[in-house]
Amino acid sequence: MSLPRRALVGLALLLVSCAPEAHGPSTATTPAPTAPGTSAPDLPAEQPAVAVAARPAPPELPRQVPGVGPQLRSAIPAGTRQVLVVTGDGPEASTGHAVLYRDDGDGWRAGPAWPTRNAVHGWTTDHRQGDLHSPVGVFTLTDAGGRLPDPGARLPYHRSEDFVMGGTGFEGEPLAGSFDYVVAIDYNRVPGSTPLDTRRPRGTGYGGGIWLHVDHGGPTHGCVSMTADRMRELLLALDPALHPVVVMGDARNLAR
Repeated sequence: MSLPRRALVGLALLLVSCAPEAHGPSTATTPAPTAPGTSAPDLPAEQPAVAVAARPAPPELPRQVPGVGPQLRSAIPAGTRQVLVVTGDGPEASTGHAVLYRDDGDGWRAGPAWPTRNAVHGWTTDHRQGDLHSPVGVFTLTDAGGRLPDPGARLPYHRSEDFVMGGTGFEGEPLAGSFDYVVAIDYNRVPGSTPLDTRRPRGTGYGGGIWLHVDHGGPTHGCVSMTADRMRELLLALDPALHPVVVMGDARNLAR
């Protein structure tokens, strides 16, 4: 029986599509035999793996404020997470440096060291009015102000033209501009008030009006001073939510 022409064409196509592909002669070559008296060509040597050095872990932050001994450390309020440490160069020195520390839960991280000046006769643990010493101790920092506009402080900032100082300092330097920026140190004062507040809770005999203020180029009467740029940085950094304090004194007294 003969098949219709259309069926024959379909069968032919089916047979062609199912057929394995034709392969031409192999193009792989067999390495030529090495001639007598000759050696095989050298193959590239396998390169050794390059060891990648592990990145060292960052140093662990100190759990205690550096340079502050147990006596003063115990006076730092439990909720404090920002501490300005002012370290005098000696008990009778009028120069030193300050470092702002912050604890975010993993230890005390230090900021840069800023040069400072303090009272002309150095430091005392029993400050009195007019003794020309800066008081040693731990004091809260709650209020700021100055003659210049608020640079963006987070502490309450009282701008007033009454932040003015005239005359000359102990080394003949002009005192103008010393109070352009100030942060009140809560020594014998009422926290939560302008730095200009003259109330003295312990009495006037213990002195007061101890501030952080702009350096005028010489020793102070009892305050701690630093350059205007550093004071501006400090005002921007101090955060009342971190309950900042200053710990201040010469190194020996700080370490007690």
